[in-house]
Amino acid sequence: MASNVYFCREVSPDSVVKVFNALNFDAKGKVAIKVHSGEKGNQNFLKPIFWENIVDLVKGKIVECNTAYPGARNSTEKHKQLLIEHGWVGKFNIDLMDEDGDTELNIPNGRVIHKDIVGSHLLNYDSMVVLSHFKGHPMGGYGGALKQLSIGCASTKGKSYIHTAGKLTDQTKVWDNVAKQDDFLTAMAEAASAVVNLFNNNIAFINVMANMSVDCDCCAVAEDPCMQDIGVLASLDPVAIDKACLDLVYASKDKGRDHLVERIESRNGKLIVDVAKSLGVGDTEYNLIEIK
Repeated sequence: MASNVYFCREVSPDSVVKVFNALNFDAKGKVAIKVHSGEKGNQNFLKPIFWENIVDLVKGKIVECNTAYPGARNSTEKHKQLLIEHGWVGKFNIDLMDEDGDTELNIPNGRVIHKDIVGSHLLNYDSMVVLSHFKGHPMGGYGGALKQLSIGCASTKGKSYIHTAGKLTDQTKVWDNVAKQDDFLTAMAEAASAVVNLFNNNIAFINVMANMSVDCDCCAVAEDPCMQDIGVLASLDPVAIDKACLDLVYASKDKGRDHLVERIESRNGKLIVDVAKSLGVGDTEYNLIEIK
């Protein structure tokens, strides 16, 4: 069966709540709310105030992990300071999931990697709401729900492991040993499958198509957005929601559309969707249901 993807053209905190409510999702027990906290210097990430309504509704805890690249988020101490500077602390309860180390999730059907190394605190939660800023990405081509599940939930070691297609966990060596592009994308899809399996599909996804630069929120120096905002989407299927966002970009008449498409295609970004589907993470067939 095709998955339902709910779509609202207005980009606002209220629209996020509107599409989420359409899912009728029961956020059970302890709820993790995955966000991207934004690299220091990045101008495009979605600020805490944008997510305030949905966080208040779900009553969960904001979760993040440390990065593997040099910057202001590659250690717990620096990341906590940036969370204060960016306004996350004080507004929400925050959990850096790899602050106390990491844990491994098995990927029995993986081709490139056979385990996912995630922040150990991920095991403390019963359900998850993944809040993604859909945009381009310098390595993945694009970033959406699948990237949040994979790179986003991976610890520093886990991020290094994915980027090197299972060869290394040392962040000081990762950038000299980056995997072949298709292996990297496949590893991301496989890591995403491990998180979906951990939660037994008790995850909801929201993608916001706003501030769409070709660069990610992890870039300290990022290009300004190249396209006008498109809208807010929600689904229980991470493959379907990412595929719907890609289709909306391709169908756009915006003058900046070709720039973003070039970034996606030059990195073979759509491969992650196809691999995730083959792993049973979700389906590329979907019903796009517009909500006014």
